[in-house]
Amino acid sequence: MNTTIKITALCAVLTCCAVSYSAPLLMEGKKTIYQRVLTTPSCVLKKDKSAKGVPVPAFTRYYVYERDGDTLKVGPDTSDKISGYIDVSCAVDWKAQTALVFTNPAGRDRAIIFDKKDNLQKIIESKDPAPHVDALNKSLDASGKAPGVVAREPADYTDISKNFYLLPVLSSEETMFDDGSYARELEIASVTKEGIKGASDKSKADPAKIKTFKAALVFVIDSSISMQPYIDRTKQAISTIYKKLEAEHLQSSVQFGLVSFRSNTKAVPGLEYDSKLYVNPGEANSAEDFDRKLKTLSQAKVSSALFDEDAYAGINTALSKVSWKDYGGRYIVLITDAGAIGGSDKLSTTGLDSKELRLEAEKQGAAIYALHLLTPSGQKAKDHDKAKSQYEDLTFNKILQKPLYYPVEAGSVDSFGRMVDSLSDSIASQVKAASLGKSGAGSNTSSDGAKDDSMDDDTRLLGHAMMLAYLGSVNGTVPPDFFKGWISDRDLKAHNKISAEPVVLLTKSELSDLKDITSRVLESANKGLLDADQMFSQLRSIAVSMGRDPAALKKADALKLGQMGLFGEYLDDLPYKSRLQELDEQTWMSMGPDEQNRAIEDLEQKLRYYQKCNDDASKWIKLADDAQASEAVYPVQLEALP
Repeated sequence: MNTTIKITALCAVLTCCAVSYSAPLLMEGKKTIYQRVLTTPSCVLKKDKSAKGVPVPAFTRYYVYERDGDTLKVGPDTSDKISGYIDVSCAVDWKAQTALVFTNPAGRDRAIIFDKKDNLQKIIESKDPAPHVDALNKSLDASGKAPGVVAREPADYTDISKNFYLLPVLSSEETMFDDGSYARELEIASVTKEGIKGASDKSKADPAKIKTFKAALVFVIDSSISMQPYIDRTKQAISTIYKKLEAEHLQSSVQFGLVSFRSNTKAVPGLEYDSKLYVNPGEANSAEDFDRKLKTLSQAKVSSALFDEDAYAGINTALSKVSWKDYGGRYIVLITDAGAIGGSDKLSTTGLDSKELRLEAEKQGAAIYALHLLTPSGQKAKDHDKAKSQYEDLTFNKILQKPLYYPVEAGSVDSFGRMVDSLSDSIASQVKAASLGKSGAGSNTSSDGAKDDSMDDDTRLLGHAMMLAYLGSVNGTVPPDFFKGWISDRDLKAHNKISAEPVVLLTKSELSDLKDITSRVLESANKGLLDADQMFSQLRSIAVSMGRDPAALKKADALKLGQMGLFGEYLDDLPYKSRLQELDEQTWMSMGPDEQNRAIEDLEQKLRYYQKCNDDASKWIKLADDAQASEAVYPVQLEALP
């Protein structure tokens, strides 16, 4: 056989054995994002176009491989695996893989979903939306119907981590109320796990179930030198409230815990520990039990390396070691006279910062308070302002739209004691009211008659919110089964209150990609502290290595990072504004060293958050039963994006 024949024969074999591969259809204008649809409760999947078909679970996500008139050829992932055919009429196009999550409705009106954008826009543009909204709610309360309304948010709070639901965002537009407040108008569809069957029954709340509501209050206390008076006063407050609870037979319904923190023991071994869980809620059922477990708790015998202490280690211990799911009321109270060691500091034992811990507390449904002791030593160290900024960020509560930060002037032990008494008493009153079947709770006075209106009002409103969340959980509350409509992400009357928040559902590969590019930008930014030219030169090289056109990057000093093509198309068209993607070389050079350092710290925090998301196996969701594991998605808050 001559050479020509050999080559021909080989080509024939290769042709025979070649495997054809078809990818899903690309979205219009995209190079890497495929067309996706979500099924509605009426969808059936057919093996071929003429077959009868079988029902498909609601909210199944399919990739579209072919559009043929009224029929879609679909698959569960991008691997060329074909599931079958569904009708266009029962599917919802999902361009950006974003969804809306309701916030806790305590302290605001329930969100209303309108059939048409114009009906929502009329209310937003009116000089006084309140009469229009009140009339709609009155009609909905009376008959379940109102003109131009397709659905309303459930009365109880639906926790997406316990009862997963989708409110896919189909389109988004920014608008403005007459008073100048901004809002997003979002076109959404609702697809719930339950589908049509049984959802209406589960939505009927049983108020009597509030009687099983329990609360956990965990103190996270600084036990460094100078803190003994506050440690003793906290013990006293807990002992007093325990005795009251015992007298009313409620000691099993309000559980106390305590975490103590100091600083890095590698720097100062004599500190003994950086953070320590002394009492887990439920371990002590009487004042005597609690006192016994705290017998060895006292202030440190040696000074820490810095004035700041590792408060974030204490908060992290409380969040990670307490079984919060066992409680409806979830409270953490930070007590300290010092600022917190930042996550990027070499003495940090966790590598975590306020934002990451705040997001974790939101996942757990826990409210973090900070009682900041403004002692003379903190004033002398010029630490108060920095610590206030840290703890306001840590304790910012989305329900109240304010930080749960309470300064104690001059570090007064008496003032501090009254605040701890008031807080403990208020939470105990919530549980007492719940035991009587009442959803309102809270005391207007502390145990000795002294008032702290701000803290008490906040605690009563939070108690109500937590009860709504608890009722939603025990009643299995779900949003309406299926609808399409328009919603505002802000309360239509109180425009400063957020009624719903967008999240992006990232696949494992997308999250990995986001983590990788953020890491590379961070590396470049660290070099840019000394030389901005070097930073953007490296970023141009990264863009070229990713297949971007070198000619288009020649004038990169005027190009924003997003225009360089560094970030994936899955971040395009999201209803948020990215600070990082808007950054260009000129802007970076105009930033001072402090601002550049803050930008770098923000990137570091985001990287740690992405890693936590990746490791959180309980939150990864499969949107199609037969999809590859890599197609599972994780709900990431928009504020966590670069």
